[in-house]
Amino acid sequence: MMKGGGGKETLTASFLRFLLLLLLPLTAFYFLYTLQLLLTSASSAASNCVPDAVSVSRVSANLTAAEKQLPPPAAAVSTATTLQHVVFGIAASSRFWDKRKEYIKVWWRPRGAMRGYVWLDRKVRESNMSTARTGLPDIRISSDTSAFPYTHRRGHRSAIRISRIVSETFRLDLPGVRWFVMGDDDTVFFPDNLLTVLNKFDHRQHYYIGSLSESHLQNIYFSYGMAYGGGGFAISRPLAEALARMQDGCLRRYPALYGSDDRIQACMAELGVPLTKHPGFHQYDVYGDLLGLLASHPVAPIVTLHHLDVVKPLFPEVRSRAAAVRRLFDGPVKLDTAGLMQQSICYDGANRWTVSVAWGFTVLVARGIMSPREMEMPARTFLNWYRRADYTAYAFNTRPLARSPCQKPAVYYLSSARRAALRGGVTTETRYDRWRHPNETRPACRWDITDPDAHLDHIVVLKKPDPGLWDRSPRRNCCRVVSSPKDGKNGEKTMTIDVGVCREGEFSQVAGA
Repeated sequence: MMKGGGGKETLTASFLRFLLLLLLPLTAFYFLYTLQLLLTSASSAASNCVPDAVSVSRVSANLTAAEKQLPPPAAAVSTATTLQHVVFGIAASSRFWDKRKEYIKVWWRPRGAMRGYVWLDRKVRESNMSTARTGLPDIRISSDTSAFPYTHRRGHRSAIRISRIVSETFRLDLPGVRWFVMGDDDTVFFPDNLLTVLNKFDHRQHYYIGSLSESHLQNIYFSYGMAYGGGGFAISRPLAEALARMQDGCLRRYPALYGSDDRIQACMAELGVPLTKHPGFHQYDVYGDLLGLLASHPVAPIVTLHHLDVVKPLFPEVRSRAAAVRRLFDGPVKLDTAGLMQQSICYDGANRWTVSVAWGFTVLVARGIMSPREMEMPARTFLNWYRRADYTAYAFNTRPLARSPCQKPAVYYLSSARRAALRGGVTTETRYDRWRHPNETRPACRWDITDPDAHLDHIVVLKKPDPGLWDRSPRRNCCRVVSSPKDGKNGEKTMTIDVGVCREGEFSQVAGA
């Protein structure tokens, strides 16, 4: 037994020695091979760290191209945007031209003060006249769009022509243009307020600036992300260039859309640029009287008006709607554009009246004390675009004109505006006269409060010009009743109100409350 066991141990030891002798050279070979690989890789990496001239040139070229696409830093903007940096594209129809050109004449500044074009479907009488003679922008005829598909059953294919106006204007290659501004022939622009808005943005970036419809249903049918063309919109030059490159192909992809506005917005969506909303652009998809909307204008510069043909004239008893707009431009716009339509709310404590001033347009005086929260809400003097008195159909809050017959306001419209020199310096003096509907009768009221309609004929508002109004944070001006109604000529009574920047600690409240 012992002998046999010793033999087995000898065989095992021999086998282990054999394996050891076999593994030693293999291990040495593997070590040397690995060492050689490491040395070779290090040498290759070192040589690759030194780029050749072609590689450097290619990388440098790629970086340069990328840098060229980036806008310069904001600090590089050395000058403010002026009207010479803006070009207008006005969509017009020869069918309505004779009537709507009167709106353009009100706000357009001829003889080179502004740049822009009216784009028509065919020639009109003014096509061959000089702009100095017509007082209008240059007239251009839009390109033929018959090759573009249009399949909407209730629309009109002129929408394609109008949607290409920005691109066609861009291709004119005018020098020094920062912004392309689009509007309709019945759009009224307030140019200085437009500049105030545009100067808030970097024109070297991609911007699409405008506003929505007042109609909730319109915004649902079209888009809450679309600038309505009648209200006007602005496109920065880089975005206009990008649009011009791709728009024709984009239009072919959306033949079923209704109008020009939604076609432009569809292309903006493809470009990835959202709408930057500004409350000063007004589409005014309403019927009736704009009094309620304008008397409670947002705390923002008013930039445009639109659809003036389908609403009542801004001022009653004028010869035309265009003449009503001209009253604004001949007076308040010249005196203090920034303050136009801006609301101020104050109280005549002695008479217990609420006073709301929409500077340069109207003053409303109502019996009783109505809070600023209520007064800054537009009164429903208008119907929505579908001609229904439905207060849920608007994209903003509204209120009834009066919650009680006793609260029906007396309305005073602008009658004159002038610059005056007082002890405190130069100021503006605007006068507002009482206006009544023909055969109007005031509702019966048992309140023990004097009716302003019977005891107040005129209102004089004093206001210092404030061109830097929108350089500060948004805030309503404050108004103060300087004098309650006093007898004047022919026994007529006049109230004087002061409007201006709110003083330290001042806010809208009833005196003594």
